[in-house]
Amino acid sequence: MNLIIRLIDRISGGMGLLAAWVLMPLIFATVFEVISRYVFNSPTMWAYEIGYMATGANFLLGVAYTLREGGHIRIDVLHAQFRPRTKAIVDFFGYLILFLPAGLWLSYRLGLYAMEAIESGEGSGESAWNPVIWPFRIIFFLGIAMLTLQAIAECVRAFKAMTKPSSDVDTKSHG
Repeated sequence: MNLIIRLIDRISGGMGLLAAWVLMPLIFATVFEVISRYVFNSPTMWAYEIGYMATGANFLLGVAYTLREGGHIRIDVLHAQFRPRTKAIVDFFGYLILFLPAGLWLSYRLGLYAMEAIESGEGSGESAWNPVIWPFRIIFFLGIAMLTLQAIAECVRAFKAMTKPSSDVDTKSHG
């Protein structure tokens, strides 16, 4: 089980690195658009599309990494006051009852959504460029599916932490 958790953590880390690199085309497109528009008075028809797709890809590819690193917003009013074992119990049941059903359902539906875009060759409809939308939809699916896998890893970590003897519970080993 530890091997699977490490593999999920590693994939999340790789996707986080990929998310960081996606910022490069976003920066290039934005700078190019500003120069084209304000220096040459000739705006592009593609920079807006690259901008929203790269921003979305950055967010979606980095979301599992952010969960792995404990970077998502958490309302800590009560959670911060709990003992490590209580935190692990809350985290375990939160992932199991609230997060995982939604994550699994969303992953399934987004997978279908991506397949529909591939089959239809659907375009974005946002500009005259109108690129096919399926690569973005695949990223949507991959981001949410990886977030769900990372949540499973966090759920297993929390379960292990809540079933350890009291002296062995590590507060950094989960969420």
